[in-house]
Amino acid sequence: MTESPSAAHPETPTQDGNDPRCVPHKLTHPLPIGDECQYPNYSDEEQEVWKTLHARMETLLPGRAADEFITGLRALDLERDRIPALSDVSRKLRQATGWQICRTPGLLDAHDFFGYLARRVFPSTDYIRARSELDYTPAPDCFHDIFGHTPMIVHPRFADFYQKLGQAALNCKDAATEEGLTRIYWFTVEFGLITNPGGLRIYGNGIISSSGETQHCLTDKVTKLPYTPERLAAQAYDIWHFQNPVFVIESFDQLENEFVRWARERSLL
Repeated sequence: MTESPSAAHPETPTQDGNDPRCVPHKLTHPLPIGDECQYPNYSDEEQEVWKTLHARMETLLPGRAADEFITGLRALDLERDRIPALSDVSRKLRQATGWQICRTPGLLDAHDFFGYLARRVFPSTDYIRARSELDYTPAPDCFHDIFGHTPMIVHPRFADFYQKLGQAALNCKDAATEEGLTRIYWFTVEFGLITNPGGLRIYGNGIISSSGETQHCLTDKVTKLPYTPERLAAQAYDIWHFQNPVFVIESFDQLENEFVRWARERSLL
């Protein structure tokens, strides 16, 4: 990934046909954090993709997104017509919950990623998907990272849970337990549902940043199961298709408390 994502969309397949966005980066040097994150020279087309995605989700999310997500989105007041600067979003998160943002060139090696979470730093990309991927992309982009992830980090209990996930992962020495942690992350942070007073709602970032998932996940085509870390840790997932099943928490207190119990039983916290 170059410093200017306008040069080429990073989803361009490599010679062996793989999507480079789905190949984890192993870091060799620290990532820029907060005000160190420079604003790329986005093309008009890339700014239009953000504008299109934002407008679409503003229409779809009422009555579907968790109350806590909507509250966080309002607090961040993300730009609608242009891609927000990572440094600006980082500043707002730091004021809200003590988190910051670092700029990552793409999907990170798991140890590097969780290491930043453990320090209350969220790694975010700054490139945006192509127009052909408006409905769904299997890899992170800045719409997924900024619009999908950061509003939930404004919520204090979710922010603490997110950090504990990182801390537990760093303390994990067993491959099977590490895979369980990855699955817990997937079915909570990325694809979690919550019961709000108004009904079943979405807080998972992978759903909220995808119009297709947002419209699909609350239908009766998707199996909804109650959240327990043990159940999530045993559930395999597929990044290439809409998620089924998904898991439902009753509150963010439950999310954090049950995870802490599970992690302490395995000497991870």
